[in-house]
Amino acid sequence: MRARSALFDVYGGHLRERGGAATIAALVRLLEPLGFAAPAVRTAVSRTVRQGWLQPTRLPDGPGYAMTPRGERRLDEAAARIYRTGPSTWDGRWHVVVLEEMPARDSRDHLASELQLLGYGALGPVTWIAPRPSSELADVLKAEQVAARTFHGSHDGADVELASKAWDLAELGRDYAAFVAHWRAQVSVVDETDDAAAFAASQQLLHAWRKFLFRDPGLPAELLPPDWPGHAAASFFDEQTLRLAPGTSRFVDECLRPVRNVSTA
Repeated sequence: MRARSALFDVYGGHLRERGGAATIAALVRLLEPLGFAAPAVRTAVSRTVRQGWLQPTRLPDGPGYAMTPRGERRLDEAAARIYRTGPSTWDGRWHVVVLEEMPARDSRDHLASELQLLGYGALGPVTWIAPRPSSELADVLKAEQVAARTFHGSHDGADVELASKAWDLAELGRDYAAFVAHWRAQVSVVDETDDAAAFAASQQLLHAWRKFLFRDPGLPAELLPPDWPGHAAASFFDEQTLRLAPGTSRFVDECLRPVRNVSTA
């Protein structure tokens, strides 16, 4: 886990519902159980500000940082997929993105990574599909300075075959099963009454789970293989997140509580 990724997880998983901002001191306290020292946190915050995800703000305890509107959209869309709060219905049509030209080599990989994060799979060098449109697509295309045509369309053929071309579902299923096997052993031994330990474990689990956003577009059940391992993995993630939630919440609240300097006579 890198400090920048940990920042996103903290803002998305905890600060978004607590006003969406925190001081540097609070962020340092929050990321300490994950092994990040103060200089690493400050560097990650500065980098995230330069990239347009965070912005300086004035808080009652002093200077702090809040998510930008662009950052909030990213967090909200990611949260809907992480916790599966969005609509799961599918009308049988694909959202199709056709790039008007091939991006330059230095931005091609970054664009591909961003599109995959939004739930799009590649059918070819310039053609991408998703089971539903992303509200962030326009921001991504603008940031990469790429023009594209977008539309909804039905596939004249088997949608299951089209999905298997855009996403490697067999490999994804194996990795879901491996996720459960690995993290069951890691998380089951964590004492949920130890607030800092509960927070650290929940953030590490979330970080590992969030990686699937780059690979799993949230396909409808009719396009998934039978006995899809992703369902069992999602249930495991939910159960452990819920078990660790009380201690995690207490730890976050404590870290966000202003530290008052007490002078002695």
